[in-house]
Amino acid sequence: MIETAVDGGVTRVVLDRPTRRNALTEAGLRDLRAAVTGAETPVVYLTGAGAAFSAGADLDVVTGLDRDEAKAFARLGQRVADAIEGAESVVVAGIDGPARGGGVELALACDLRVATPDATFAETGVSLGLFGAWGGTARLPRIVGEGEAMDVALSGRVVDAEAALRMGLVSRIVADPATVAAEVAENDPGALAVLKRRMRDDSDRAVQHAREAAAFADLVAENASTLSR
Repeated sequence: MIETAVDGGVTRVVLDRPTRRNALTEAGLRDLRAAVTGAETPVVYLTGAGAAFSAGADLDVVTGLDRDEAKAFARLGQRVADAIEGAESVVVAGIDGPARGGGVELALACDLRVATPDATFAETGVSLGLFGAWGGTARLPRIVGEGEAMDVALSGRVVDAEAALRMGLVSRIVADPATVAAEVAENDPGALAVLKRRMRDDSDRAVQHAREAAAFADLVAENASTLSR
């Protein structure tokens, strides 16, 4: 279900279940977490096989769960999304085709979301009496603002790539999102890791500033010979 390959500074992680629009089972979620957190490259590129990014949770699995099992499945999805967000590598989501429900939530956990013109996004679970529970209710308002998040989540409407760009759900629309992952990987690995940690820091402003200054000083010291050229 999860395929990986390394190309230079990028580990490509593919959700590879195209006949199910790359829907994820419990095993698939665990394999995804292992693939992302186990990457040894400065950049991870997360994408889907076939014509979709991911349909999120496999509904055939969800419909067979009792209440306790459903809670455990949601918690697993949250841990996977948290692992993506907290990974040492910069994680770039390449979205081509539909991202639905948990697929949107996995993308939200990535550091960059890059779409093709064919990408679409929707929280369609609301029409089935469900909602995405892999951390999306916290991440979506933070990324696009509460108003946009409420509209997307409560309506279940499909958001196309251009609308996603306008609301800040994605940062770019390109023909091949893998090129953005390669572009990021051209930069210094140490600086990438530090930048990710600093921009993910939710401490108060004074603490953030102190950590930022210290991290900058560390990089200057580490790269003194390069900077002096």
